[in-house]
Amino acid sequence: MTSTKIKILAISGSTRSNSSNFKILKYISNCLEPNFEVEIFEDLESLPHFNPDLDTANPPKEITAFRNKIINSDGVIICTPEYVFSLPGSLKNALEWCVSTTIFSNKKTGLITASASGEMGHEQLLLVLKTLEAKFDDATQLLIQGVRGKVNAEGEIVSEETAAALQNFAENFRNHFL
Repeated sequence: MTSTKIKILAISGSTRSNSSNFKILKYISNCLEPNFEVEIFEDLESLPHFNPDLDTANPPKEITAFRNKIINSDGVIICTPEYVFSLPGSLKNALEWCVSTTIFSNKKTGLITASASGEMGHEQLLLVLKTLEAKFDDATQLLIQGVRGKVNAEGEIVSEETAAALQNFAENFRNHFL
C-alpha cells in the first residue's frame, strides 16, 4: 500500500439526518483507517433535479462539484435505504447526473443497501452501477435487512452478525486497492 491515503467518497442514499446509512458509513470509515481517507457526501438534497437539457458543457455548479468529488476519489462506497421497493429519488437523481460521463467507469465501488427489506432497492442499485460501469463484485456489495434493529441511536452496530458482515465488507473493499 502506498504512503498516501486512499481517498474514498462515501455517499449516503438517505437525506435523513443521522440515518442508519450514515452511521454505517461512519462505521466503515473507522474500519478502513488508517490508510483510507473517507469523505461522506451528505448533500444529495442540494443537487438539482436531473435535466438532460442542463447536462451540457456547463452543468449546474452543484453537479460539477459532485462529479469532481467522484473523479478525485480512488473509490466510492454507496450506502442506501430502499424507499417504496426502489432507490431513494435523491440518490437516483445524483446517479442520473453521472450517466453522460465516464466518471464511474472502472471506479472501485462498494455497494450497501441497509433497509427494512431492501432486496428490490439493492437489485436496482446493482443495475444502475453496473450500467455506469462501476467496478464491484459480490465481495464488495452487501444487503442489510432490518437495519433499524441492528444500529442504535448512537451509531453502534448492536448486531454481532452485522458488525462482522461490515468488517468483512471493509476488508474486501480494502483488498481491491492492494
